[in-house]
Amino acid sequence: QVQLVESGGGLVQAGGSLRLSCAASGNIVSINAMRWYRQAPGKQRDLVAAITSGGTTNYADSVKGRFAISRDNAKNMVYLQMNSLKPEDTAVYYCNADVYTYYMGLWWGQGTQVTVSS
Repeated sequence: QVQLVESGGGLVQAGGSLRLSCAASGNIVSINAMRWYRQAPGKQRDLVAAITSGGTTNYADSVKGRFAISRDNAKNMVYLQMNSLKPEDTAVYYCNADVYTYYMGLWWGQGTQVTVSS
């Protein structure tokens, strides 16, 4: 069993910054890609950023230049530094990861709310 727990969400004014963290724990052998998704009310869940185990990153066009994803492989953690936040960034942010335990599976966290006020 694997658990992903996000933290760091909250309320921030437009132009501000937040740093999200996601900690993976459990019977983990290795973790491949780790990702951040977000879901605004009434909208689908969209990919925000992803990072491979080797550190290769990719971003949604809407966050390029403002968000940065990173990870600490020793701690099984992934981070999302969010700068120059906009009201349209308001959403529940979820992390997920490709985790190898006794098999390779995709695991999700429970989400953390980010609210950006104008």
